Amino acid sequence: MIIALSILLLFIVAVFLFINQPKFGKMPSGERLEIIRKSPNYRDEKFQNLSFTPDLTEGETYLKVIKKVLFEKSKRNKPAAVLPSQKANLHALLPDENVLVWFGHSSYFMQVDGKKILVDPVFSGAASPIKATTRSFPGSDVYAASDIPEIDFLFLSHDHWDHLDYETVLQLKPKIKKVITGLGTGAHLEFWGYEAAIIFEKDWNESLDLGDGFLVNTTPARHFSGRGFKRNKAIWLSFVLQTPNRKLFLGGDSGFDSHFEAIGKEFGPFDLAILECGQYNESWKYIHLMPNEMLSAAKNLNAKNLMPVHWGKFALANHDWDEPIKNVTEAAKRENLPLLTPMIGEKANLDGLPKSESWWLTVN
Repeated sequence: MIIALSILLLFIVAVFLFINQPKFGKMPSGERLEIIRKSPNYRDEKFQNLSFTPDLTEGETYLKVIKKVLFEKSKRNKPAAVLPSQKANLHALLPDENVLVWFGHSSYFMQVDGKKILVDPVFSGAASPIKATTRSFPGSDVYAASDIPEIDFLFLSHDHWDHLDYETVLQLKPKIKKVITGLGTGAHLEFWGYEAAIIFEKDWNESLDLGDGFLVNTTPARHFSGRGFKRNKAIWLSFVLQTPNRKLFLGGDSGFDSHFEAIGKEFGPFDLAILECGQYNESWKYIHLMPNEMLSAAKNLNAKNLMPVHWGKFALANHDWDEPIKNVTEAAKRENLPLLTPMIGEKANLDGLPKSESWWLTVN
């Protein structure tokens, strides 16, 4: 009995020490928490989706999901070869270039109308606090924080590990002029040394004039948040970014719901919508777009062009690594919707949309 209690105590201490590492961030408190509690989207001490959104699909349990993750993964869950990639010198971009560079998963850089923008950067090679469980695919890490120039606007959609990477944001800190994110996420950033003056935390359905003809509206998503045991203490966002010459939808993570149609009616049409297309599963179908829903979301948004993200870097679901992009490519052909599908690291010209090359077909 004494040995068993000692082992249990050691386990509890180990877990406590593990989850209190700086990379887990910090819960909102003080004035920030008071602002959060006034949000119409914060009820019962947590943020809520517009529609009822269970963590798991009806009839599923965490035990069943763990079993599926451990024993029912596709044999092609990860690519069998190194992914092809390119690398551009982002420090040497000409001021009038309008380009997008995708880093895999949901991370990408844009230079648009003279401003440099970074979205959900993850350069650490992993997407969880235990790196060995979520290693990035070989070939998908051709960029590092040192390759990123000074950033005018850093957009962070939510605080999950595959979107808010501790190592990356620490390394980028001297380069960031402004951070635009959701209520609550600023607590992590301040804890990690970011100045409060450059952090702009927003609720759904708010706007922020970024100057020089750039305006962002923060719009809903259907998802959740959290870096540890406590969920939904920070809100998850999508963004409508209006620049002097174009309108972009930066989707973040979201399951399908009526908010896509509402956003499309209020802000569309969009020159480009960037939407997730991977890491889905019937067991958690409410918090990510399922294969038959991505094109519906793009149509509801009234998107002229579509870029699929949230694939090509991490295996966070059981499907084939390239299943998401194959699904969306076939659906886009049927709907005659132009796709932007650059190779990881490739410099895609935003003035010459679309650029759609099936580079993934060269990988087993």
